[in-house]
Amino acid sequence: MPALTLTPARRAELRAAAHALNPVVLIGGDGLSAAVLKEIDGALKSHELIKVRVFGDERDARIAIYESICDQLGAAPVQHIGKLLVLFRPAPTEQETVGRPTSTKGGLAPRTVTVVKQGAPGRRPKVSRVTVRGNERMTSGGILKKAKKRQTSVKRQRNT
Repeated sequence: MPALTLTPARRAELRAAAHALNPVVLIGGDGLSAAVLKEIDGALKSHELIKVRVFGDERDARIAIYESICDQLGAAPVQHIGKLLVLFRPAPTEQETVGRPTSTKGGLAPRTVTVVKQGAPGRRPKVSRVTVRGNERMTSGGILKKAKKRQTSVKRQRNT
């Protein structure tokens, strides 16, 4: 599969969206193996836009890994800064998924959510559609926020 090509404007949008993301896959000293490729493929299927961290000091080796991932998985290279690689592959359309079993598991990201906000009495409610990514959550008031780790008490941390 050849790598996808992106327009400069689309690449800038994806770089901005990837700024807040954390690396999903870490590539260690063993380099790019079949298991790592499978993990990257799964992450691209569920998130579309991911960051990959490569633990290696050789710049040429990181570039070779980056190009290899894009060629083998049909992903688009978005950005390469230091040891971080940003990859994008659009989700398959409905025509491509015909015949495949659909997952009943909820919470897959990114997903589109319809938000209905009530206005003043006598006014129509405001309806909007929002895309919720993997590291975001929707509050009960219809506000999109970054997901946070749950806080635990200091006492509980000492006891474990």
